[in-house]
Amino acid sequence: MISEIKDILDSFNSVRLEEMDKVRLMDRVDTKYLIPANRVPDLLNMMSGRYRVLEVNNYRISSYTTVYLDTPDYIFFNQHVTGRNGRFKVRFRSYNSTGNTFLEIKKKTKKNRTVKWRIENSLLDNTCSESAIEFLNVRIPFNSKSLKPVLTNSFKRITLAGFDIPERITIDIDLSFTAPDGKSIELPLVAIVELKSEGIAARSPFSRIIRQISAYPTGFSKYCVGCAMLHDMPLKNILKSKLLLLNRIENEYNGSLSA
Repeated sequence: MISEIKDILDSFNSVRLEEMDKVRLMDRVDTKYLIPANRVPDLLNMMSGRYRVLEVNNYRISSYTTVYLDTPDYIFFNQHVTGRNGRFKVRFRSYNSTGNTFLEIKKKTKKNRTVKWRIENSLLDNTCSESAIEFLNVRIPFNSKSLKPVLTNSFKRITLAGFDIPERITIDIDLSFTAPDGKSIELPLVAIVELKSEGIAARSPFSRIIRQISAYPTGFSKYCVGCAMLHDMPLKNILKSKLLLLNRIENEYNGSLSA
């Protein structure tokens, strides 16, 4: 499937990383969709001619590795699954196509917007540097020294931008999760599609495109789902509907192969 996706992406006009700064959207609305991974080629074909694909160092599919941090009692996980306003997410994300790693903070506001801050920074022996701690302490409402790595997530990403519309679409495939104890799980049959826009998703032409493959918005956190699959989380039952959705999509993928 990767080779098929690469062939389709070769037909897209490209956009450079520096051009993407125009649509960084550090204050935005995020809308996610889950689809079977084998529907990605169909989706890309429908987007051809309407969007450009990000190309970095001659790659149009980029690899990412993310290390999520949380407190010993998993305050970020608990905030998210209980739907708390003003919830945070803290991660170190490595952009493997450029070799850069950033410490990133994401905050969900009361108006359901996502605000993001980041600095170029890396973990040092699974520990935050003094500059990282200073950056965190200004933006999160507790002592950042209590944070520790709790989950690593790897995936491949396609990033697309509209020609005239300030929005980005990302398509994540080949997801895997690893816990600090080495336990791991892979989700090769599922793709996560995300629309990042200034306003509500219904106003985006992409919303009309993705509905053609019967995909509709759904809340989904890679961090929370990964934790629920690999850790004994007290509130993991709240995510039962998301886990069932993953199973349904995987069954749909396998069903399409046997049809």
